[in-house]
Amino acid sequence: MWNDHSPEPYHKSVHLDQDLADRAIEWITGHKSIKPDLPFMMLWASGSMHSPHHAPDSFIDKYKGKFDMGWDVAREQILVQQKALAIVPENTVLTERIDAIPAWDPLPDEEKALYARQMEVFAAQMEWVDLQIGRVVAELERIGELDNTLIFVTSDNGASGEGGLAGTFNETYVLNGLQTDLESNLRHLDDWGRENTYPHYHAGWAMAGNTPFRYFKQSEHRGGQADHLVVHWPNGIEAKGEIRNQYHHISDIAPTIMQAAGIEVPEEYNGVPQQPMDGISLMYSFDDADAPNRKQRQYYEMFGNRAIWVDGWKAVTLHAKRMPWDVNVVLPFENDEWELYHVAEDFSESTNLAAENPEKLQELIEIFDDEAWKYNVYPLYDDMIARLGAQQDRLFGDQSEFVYFSPGAVRIAEKSSAPVKNRAHTIETRIDLRGDEEGVIVAVGGMTGGYTMFIKDHRLYYDYNFLDGVHYVLRSSPLPTGVTELKFNFIKTREFGGDGELYVNGEKVDEIEMPQMHIATYSLAETFDIGRDTGTQVSDLYSGIFKFDGKLDRVIITVSDENTVPPRKLPANYY
Repeated sequence: MWNDHSPEPYHKSVHLDQDLADRAIEWITGHKSIKPDLPFMMLWASGSMHSPHHAPDSFIDKYKGKFDMGWDVAREQILVQQKALAIVPENTVLTERIDAIPAWDPLPDEEKALYARQMEVFAAQMEWVDLQIGRVVAELERIGELDNTLIFVTSDNGASGEGGLAGTFNETYVLNGLQTDLESNLRHLDDWGRENTYPHYHAGWAMAGNTPFRYFKQSEHRGGQADHLVVHWPNGIEAKGEIRNQYHHISDIAPTIMQAAGIEVPEEYNGVPQQPMDGISLMYSFDDADAPNRKQRQYYEMFGNRAIWVDGWKAVTLHAKRMPWDVNVVLPFENDEWELYHVAEDFSESTNLAAENPEKLQELIEIFDDEAWKYNVYPLYDDMIARLGAQQDRLFGDQSEFVYFSPGAVRIAEKSSAPVKNRAHTIETRIDLRGDEEGVIVAVGGMTGGYTMFIKDHRLYYDYNFLDGVHYVLRSSPLPTGVTELKFNFIKTREFGGDGELYVNGEKVDEIEMPQMHIATYSLAETFDIGRDTGTQVSDLYSGIFKFDGKLDRVIITVSDENTVPPRKLPANYY
């Protein structure tokens, strides 16, 4: 967590949502105390319900056994509740279970136990974040600002199926194009949702979470992009506790705020022309449930999945029928099949009308093309993992040497650190050793994956952490005292694999084969650090930040597009 431009200490025992709520309350009450007549705006963006799913044990325990019925029965129960609450029309049809998702009842008992636990943790996290939102709202009421505050509560997509067909105790698997096997997940069953896991649930629960729709986040069927929106503004909205059915998009929130605040969108700001705001304000619907929908069209695209909504009709294609857990594949666009739904009458997109109304389908596809060119959707890409892995290359171009100075090179985002993945590289430093120093020289990532070079018990270590407890560890003999050159060298022998070597004063002291390595990312939230390991630890050979207690001047990382980095002498002017 960062407070403005300053990093906050890492607290293992505090859930981020609690910290975010604490800060929101602090800022709101401080603002009210100092400038009570000045309006404020706050974006409170929780990490929940995105994976990883974490919650206090006391919340998880509440849900023990609550999901033993499985995802098939859960979908039926959810739809009944939705209709009772008038969240969906009474004639809404429950879409069929997706073919890739297994039926619940035939599953072995050990799988049912694992998957039920996954949903218990998810539900616990949802209650936990709801509590934190409630704390912020309660503070607004306490200081007399609740009725005068316009509040929007929403989310960014449908439930995520990236957990795949077993879920995962470590979401980094998914981000590197891999799936977690059942046996690995079962080893973490009892700790699921605690700080030593980074979990995501089985896609079957995402399917249930998207009831009554089909598919998941990433898709442009409604299961991927239909979200709730709760609006609360007693001083500005006469209606209370009512449902609105007008069709809108996240791009419509900003225009709504501008209209509510009585602000005209400027065409120019500080001499800089502004891009037009294409959204449509929602305010017309606040006190008129039957107001005609003012939005006329909306395009969607994600990872090649496309859709267009126009006046109650929707054309949509699931690119190559790819499921969200199949992320490390590249598939052609030519054979994508478009579907057609009259969503004004078919809320859940249950009946494909493409064969019955090909003219309407073609009309919508042509509108999608117009919108896609207008909003820079084209060209389409499908190589999501490769593109994620190439982000660092785009940042650094042909830069090959990266020099990091102690003590300031800490809490650097992984994507902003030296791009060593799938490249030959060296990590080098020169230290004047007394003989008793220890600690981390360089580390990136954390418990979900990464690498670290450190000194412990008078020896130099390099530890590469690859996912499920697989560590490639190199170790030297006891180090000499005095000015000493330390180096790790990675020789690329295959795509995302090679050999690691450890050197002391130019002499190779250890080597190891590293057959499988990260493709795209070590983690979602960990950082690159010189002289310490912030966040969770890359290696289980030390604990805490393990701050280096000697004289560390700098670390040089050199990368090469060849199979090896040519040997060279370090500059003589530092240690």
